[in-house]
Amino acid sequence: MPAWVTVESPDNIADSTGTIDSIGTTGPTDRTSPSHTGPSHTGPSHTGPSHTGPSHTGPSHTDQDGSAPLPAYGYRDIDPDTARRASRFYWDDAAADYQSEHGAFLGDSDFCWCPEGLRESEIGLLGDVAGKVVLEVGCGGAQCARWLRGQGARVVGFDLSGGQLDQARALGIRTGIDVPLVQADATALPFAAASVDVACSAFGAVPFVADSGTVMREIARVLRPGGRWVFSTTHPFVWCLPDDPDENGLRVFHSYFDRRAYTEHDEQGSAIYTETHRTMGDRVREIVAAGLILLDVIEPEWPPGQERAWGQWGPIRGGYVPSTSIFVTQLPSGASGADQHGCGAYQATDSTPRRADTLCEQRPRVR
Repeated sequence: MPAWVTVESPDNIADSTGTIDSIGTTGPTDRTSPSHTGPSHTGPSHTGPSHTGPSHTGPSHTDQDGSAPLPAYGYRDIDPDTARRASRFYWDDAAADYQSEHGAFLGDSDFCWCPEGLRESEIGLLGDVAGKVVLEVGCGGAQCARWLRGQGARVVGFDLSGGQLDQARALGIRTGIDVPLVQADATALPFAAASVDVACSAFGAVPFVADSGTVMREIARVLRPGGRWVFSTTHPFVWCLPDDPDENGLRVFHSYFDRRAYTEHDEQGSAIYTETHRTMGDRVREIVAAGLILLDVIEPEWPPGQERAWGQWGPIRGGYVPSTSIFVTQLPSGASGADQHGCGAYQATDSTPRRADTLCEQRPRVR
């Protein structure tokens, strides 16, 4: 299988109107350097409660409309390669349905940070991007990348999923706003060091990789001194609370400290969807250990009057606790991603408290 094509600088492709074919990159391979995982873009999609034990999968059950069986599910430790395969499989298969279901909310050329509807045009977390080389991490349909291009950015979008990139290419044709697309792994970026001014991600890659610290280090490596990295991801409260309050209210039903991946499996026990949980402290340590400065953390409130639910994102629980966290970071001026520093000393161990009989819901798929 051919190796990833290394792009020495996004500058070279940000000025083109190339697609995945003309850029010449290939999909996941037997790459010998860092080999991990990560797809995609904003928002979740499904839910339905049941039960599972600690390293155990729950039974298959039927979707709420009775139309299709949902896969078995549970929480388990997952290795990077398994997470990568599952993520690529899931998003290749679900890309068309995802864009069909959520496309109107996302817009064809708009930058939506989260299911709460917070948009970059309103909050300006990236600053002035005109003339800057911008990398969208886990671009999905590249809606954000097209908006950035409209702001004058020299933008490149990448995703692990070829299915999502096909959707991005089709949207580019429909809108007439073409952006360069690259199929790549967020933990082994095919870009040279210090080649990007701004990197951003709206629910792309970070929730799906087994080692999100590697993503932070790779982003820091490709950022130029003073460059900014802003990403939104699932708030850790999401994994502790039920999707919908019942007669007992918003009770904590799952350990905040259980860092095993939420995983869905087929009948053979193979993972077909994975999503990882990190505490707020974990996220901060990953950022600092990559040599980045944490500038801000945004926890969007659910907008009054917005009744549209998106998987577990909705007005009932959203009125009490956040479901999204957005991290605004920057590489220090005069530093490079190779100058990695910071604490990074604390790591979860097998002694991390876990419930022996963890209650588990069929979680939303965060895209």
